[in-house]
This record gives sequence, C-alpha cells and structure tokens, in this order.
Amino acid sequence: MAKLLISITNAKNDTDRATVGFVVANASVASDVETVVFLSTEGVRLAQKGYADDIHEEGFKPLRELIGDFVEAGGTIWVCSPCFKKRGLDESALIEGATIVGGAKAVEFLATGGTSITY
Repeated sequence: MAKLLISITNAKNDTDRATVGFVVANASVASDVETVVFLSTEGVRLAQKGYADDIHEEGFKPLRELIGDFVEAGGTIWVCSPCFKKRGLDESALIEGATIVGGAKAVEFLATGGTSITY
C-alpha cells in the first residue's frame, strides 16, 4: 500500500494552505493510500477543539468538516510534541483522531516507504 505524509505547518496564519492540506489528505485517504497528516509549527493549533471552526476558504468545505471527514475515512493525525508544548496548548482539548508524537514517528513513516508533501 502506498503511504503519504502530509505536513501542515499553517493554521490561521495561512488558512488557504491549512485547508488545501486537508483537501489533499482527504483525496489521498479516499484513494486507499495510508495517509498521515503531520501537524507542526503553527499547524499544531488545528489539533485543538474549536480552533478550526471558523476557518472556511471560498470554494472548499469548512476546515472543521475536512478534518472530520479525514478522520472518519481512516486518516491519521499526528501532532508534533515539541511544537505543541512550545505553544502551551491543552492536551486534554485534542480533536478526535489526533495523537501527539515526536518527530521520530514521522521519520519512521517516511523511512518505511512513505512520501511527503508540505503545506
């Protein structure tokens, strides 16, 4: 099975990139590709309940729906631990399907045949 890691480094600082990252993630998981979204730097904010609720780029579904669709379809969301901690975010407020991981997890995924794209 093909493997794709989609690295999303943006949130409200660039809602277009954050949205398109999840659009591509949904297309990937719908194509039976093992798909992981890796949220890092500002992107970790997307893992907080309620944060993405008001993000809606014209021409796309609201980001909250894109994230929910991705998880419902079997996609995996990894959240960069040091990035999350640096921003003082609340681990008890993680969205459904999100897991805090270290960078080694992403490296392992890529080293075992995964490819990556960044938004």
